[in-house]
Amino acid sequence: MKYGIIGAGAMGVRFGTMIQENAGCDVDFIDTWEPNVEKIKEQGGVNVARDHENRHIVPIDIYYPEEYKGDPDAWIIFVKQMQLADVMKRCAPIFKDHQIAFSAMNGMGHFDIINQYFPKERIIGGTAMIATVFNGPGDVDFMGAKGTEVMHMCNYDEQINEYTNAIETDFKNAGLGPVVTQNFMGTMMSKVVFNAVVNTICTMFEIQMGQFIQYPGVRDMATQMFNEAYDACERAGIKLVETRQEEIDSVKTVSHIYAYHYPSMYQDFSKNRPTEVDYINGYIAKIGREHDYICRTHEFVVHEVHLAEQMRQFKARFDVKIKQDEIKSIVV
Repeated sequence: MKYGIIGAGAMGVRFGTMIQENAGCDVDFIDTWEPNVEKIKEQGGVNVARDHENRHIVPIDIYYPEEYKGDPDAWIIFVKQMQLADVMKRCAPIFKDHQIAFSAMNGMGHFDIINQYFPKERIIGGTAMIATVFNGPGDVDFMGAKGTEVMHMCNYDEQINEYTNAIETDFKNAGLGPVVTQNFMGTMMSKVVFNAVVNTICTMFEIQMGQFIQYPGVRDMATQMFNEAYDACERAGIKLVETRQEEIDSVKTVSHIYAYHYPSMYQDFSKNRPTEVDYINGYIAKIGREHDYICRTHEFVVHEVHLAEQMRQFKARFDVKIKQDEIKSIVV
């Protein structure tokens, strides 16, 4: 298979370079963020490390959507939820009827947008327990030892076909650890409810996953939030691929594996970028409301994160003003 990666950020680079290097597939990268595209072109590839070690340049071919002339068999889409609509609109002219779209983005909402460009039978959803850090333009750090990558994938129409098998084979050869399911919403929501606990709480307290798991009350906190999420999903007729107990237990397991990792939500938060909390905890709360069940904890957490975003931006503006006043006083 030939692949096109839309979004050369943390996960796009990880999937793309692993497929290119380990599975021997032809991979092109498409991105719309100019500093990233220009940096990668300037250095002849992307700067990659694993757990902060063995940093090296991996040569990749990267393009803006408007200059791309290739024809991949499958697109792998990794874009922030709030940016996806604009990116897909720019990419629309390069989409073709025979192509497949795969996405394992965080949160939910993206498949409605992808479905505007690809029919359900040509969309594959995924989840990835694969931690990656985007340090800056053209600079990515893979977290976790080789062989720890785990992901699930499921066709939007829940039917396994020849391209499902072909992509699964390439992902296996790449070392991404794919597991195919036939329960689309149950597969996607299992990752959403995990992120709604670990990603969100780590972000609010600005801590690594290993620091989070050291708190004695983590299990009680996780149980409360998972119970709300599972109650909402059950009322919506969504059967998650993991049981409540498996989800609770996974918090400890995954947090130990990625002990020094700051989740992607925190990576956005720390750089004063909007987080995807509305597409994670907010999506769970939305499912609950639509089925006469109020997820009070998740609704409260959404407000907490947005308040923290607002205060962080206020502090950034305040710090800039203080710096400007200091400069003025020196000049005077």
